[in-house]
Amino acid sequence: MARYTGPKTKIARKFGEPIFGEDKVLAKKNYPPGQHGVNKRRKTSEYGIQLREKQKAKYTYGVLEKQFRNLFEKASSLKGITGQILLQLLEARLDNVVYRLGIAPTRAAARQIVLHRHITVNGKVVNIPSYSVQPGDVVAVREKSKSLEVIADNLAGFNHSKYPWLEWDESIKGGKLLHNPEREDIPENIKEQLIVELYSK
Repeated sequence: MARYTGPKTKIARKFGEPIFGEDKVLAKKNYPPGQHGVNKRRKTSEYGIQLREKQKAKYTYGVLEKQFRNLFEKASSLKGITGQILLQLLEARLDNVVYRLGIAPTRAAARQIVLHRHITVNGKVVNIPSYSVQPGDVVAVREKSKSLEVIADNLAGFNHSKYPWLEWDESIKGGKLLHNPEREDIPENIKEQLIVELYSK
């Protein structure tokens, strides 16, 4: 199962945003990495801007090129605004839902929790991070894993009202996907229309 394992701070500095979660280095060095990062003033082409947006989305959600392309093609085949549907498909990934529910502090940590079989969907253990959660599905911590200190620490004080498309149930340490999120509810700073334009060339 391939995933990005390179230096995350460099990627965050490249985009000028903490796309992997809180980044203390980014707060001190809010400029691109490299020898000329501070003084870089080179003009970016239209294609470069579109490509940058796609890369940002891929790194944010922890998806590699082939998976991302497949999701885009699926979004294109569905009725509605392609860019918004693409973000909804990314948001519906199991690792992302686990992250949004506060069970894990980052998407990378959520991926690990899923792979280690700590998560159930509708009562059945699912260990595939890219599993697509559907409206009405209940994602919860497995019974045997509820006592894990790391999960309890992550959930402590987490504000579950941040994401209105998810309904948290403390008794099962899990939540239900009520509906796909509206674009204005998704907090990620991604200009999805640029991605659509890139793939439409």
